[in-house]
Amino acid sequence: FHIGEREEKCIIEDIPSDTLVVGNYKVQRWDIHKHDFLESAPGLGMFVTVTSPSDTSKLQVLLSKLYGPQGTFSFTSYLSGEHIICFQSNSTRFAVIAGSKLRLHLDIRVGEHFLDESAIQAKDKVDEVNVRLEHLIEQIHHVTREQDYEREREEKFRKTSEETNSNILWWAIVQTLTLISIGIWQIKSLRDFFIAKKLV
Repeated sequence: FHIGEREEKCIIEDIPSDTLVVGNYKVQRWDIHKHDFLESAPGLGMFVTVTSPSDTSKLQVLLSKLYGPQGTFSFTSYLSGEHIICFQSNSTRFAVIAGSKLRLHLDIRVGEHFLDESAIQAKDKVDEVNVRLEHLIEQIHHVTREQDYEREREEKFRKTSEETNSNILWWAIVQTLTLISIGIWQIKSLRDFFIAKKLV
């Protein structure tokens, strides 16, 4: 995505608890002479800030660090929910001068544990099978956590829907009773009016 040189851009990732998140990014600066983005942005760094929901109403900062024009960041979520990942360049140019565009390539992997292929090749076949098996077990744990998190969200959504339906039902009952009361009052008022005017 594109971002201004002094602009902060954030994305939201819904992440289950106890999950490793790894992000790779690369920044390219717009070249006004070539009318194209340069291959990299030398001398330019990126502030990466990650905030997560907490038990209180405030957001908790998990990561706040300055990286170069290309880098890898990682963090582990402690609570499930929406995590906000923000990027802002460390450009010190004034806002008027810093009108240049940046292109940010971003790859975020949630819950992935990568195998070190060189370490596997250095070991014999039994160790290779063992390492791959451990990797599969880690992936199974991640999928289980993801399913538990989705189940929690579904349960919360179902409770909210049931509460809303219950409130709508009570509101409909109150409206019906109000309309019946107004109808009875109008009939009584008209009857009293006709009796007072000796029309009945």
